Amino acid sequence: MRIVYINTAAIESHPTFHRVFRRAMGFPDFYGANMDAWLDCMSSIDDPAAGLSEITVAPGELLVLEIPDSLDFAYRCPDIWQDLLECCAFVNQRRIDRGQPSVLTLLLR
Repeated sequence: MRIVYINTAAIESHPTFHRVFRRAMGFPDFYGANMDAWLDCMSSIDDPAAGLSEITVAPGELLVLEIPDSLDFAYRCPDIWQDLLECCAFVNQRRIDRGQPSVLTLLLR
């Protein structure tokens, strides 16, 4: 298991969401800064050879996204909060559909 802290205080919009995640996860320079690109990067978090994130986990391990002040974040940015929840679930479902284990979980604080 690996825990990555996500600085939700710096998230005010979709562009800042992508900047925060790009920094926290080490997404590549060609990261598209949209949710499709986020899904692709996060779906390959246990495949370092894909080169989609500097942060990786071993196959079968979980990546824990630590979300501080989650209630405040959900209140301030409800659309982005919903996107984060849905996209984390989508990443795991995509992997399950491919016969792979879930790879993401959220630690809400």
